[in-house]
Amino acid sequence: MIIYNVTINVSDKIHQAWLPWMAKTHIPEMLATGKFIGARLCKVRAEEPTGGTTYAVQYTAATQEDLERYYAEDAEKMRQKGVTLFGEEMLAFRTELEVLGQTESE
Repeated sequence: MIIYNVTINVSDKIHQAWLPWMAKTHIPEMLATGKFIGARLCKVRAEEPTGGTTYAVQYTAATQEDLERYYAEDAEKMRQKGVTLFGEEMLAFRTELEVLGQTESE
């Protein structure tokens, strides 16, 4: 499994609009691409010296090929939606994480 992690700093100016949009619109649209099998929205628990609130959204892809298909077929239009709505009031960076193992407590 591959985790496509998007970390986003959201300014206080747009926070009240961004969070419900992300949870109710953007994440479901990402899952609807068919490239991801799950998503997790997390708040980063750190005070930002530059202000705003930081979130990490972790989309799980079954394979690297699924993620590559997302990049080729969907990434640009999905990113543009956020830019169109919120502009420079949000700053995102993306990383890929390879899941090497997972342990659940009983």
